[in-house]
Amino acid sequence: MTTGATALVGRIRRAHGIKGELVVALHTDAPDAIFAPGARVFVGTPEGDLMPDPASGVVRALIVRTARDFQDGLLVMFEGFTDRTEAERWRGRTLLVPMDELEPPGEGELWAHELPGMRVVDPQGGAVGEVSGWYDLPQGLVIEIATPRGPRDVPFNDAFVMAFDRDARLITLDAPAGLLE
Repeated sequence: MTTGATALVGRIRRAHGIKGELVVALHTDAPDAIFAPGARVFVGTPEGDLMPDPASGVVRALIVRTARDFQDGLLVMFEGFTDRTEAERWRGRTLLVPMDELEPPGEGELWAHELPGMRVVDPQGGAVGEVSGWYDLPQGLVIEIATPRGPRDVPFNDAFVMAFDRDARLITLDAPAGLLE
């Protein structure tokens, strides 16, 4: 494995069936490339950090055998997973790939891991707070904003986010009255 930073590309939700398939929630816009047969991903903790094997200290790579669309994600079979018991051991783990193997974000895009630390302002430029974290729900990405009144969760979508500047690390948020109070 490369020693550089990694990006979260999926989260194992649960086992599916009896042959070792896993339901994977996607955190990538390129699932066909990342989860193509023969591709490899690395195992991460539920928090998204690389997870070395406790016995060997080596980070485990999983090789994709098959992947197919399922609900809002994929059903993935990895080499070495032959039954539900083995698959169940991986529930809640994240799947990571080295950042240097990914296409950089295009114009008007960013990686979710870049969100923490971004300043948040209202449409008039007034300070709202700072992104302290993010999480993914079936409805979409949600950012947690540290505000003077405490943490607030806001969907990261076109209804609330007017603009963001990746280089300036700035998000302009148009939140309805009461959402940030």
